[in-house]
Amino acid sequence: MLFNDGARMREKNIIDRAWDVQKRIEDRVKHLGKGKYGRVLKMARKPTEEEYYRTSKITFLGILIIGLIGFVIYILRTLLAPLILSKLGL
Repeated sequence: MLFNDGARMREKNIIDRAWDVQKRIEDRVKHLGKGKYGRVLKMARKPTEEEYYRTSKITFLGILIIGLIGFVIYILRTLLAPLILSKLGL
């Protein structure tokens, strides 16, 4: 099967562009462990089961505390705001 020169040029351009994209990606990944965060990435490890559960508990408690604060603000707004407004005559 014969291709005309235009089709070959387009095919070559697509392949060349694909290789260029691949080279850029490889260059970025190659320098990943050598930048600012290289030492952190090299020292990073998977947490133990105990560390994971401790982190989960602390996170749950933080979410619970923030939720309770929001609920208290909501209750104060719904119960106390009308009372204050009625005392002010508004």
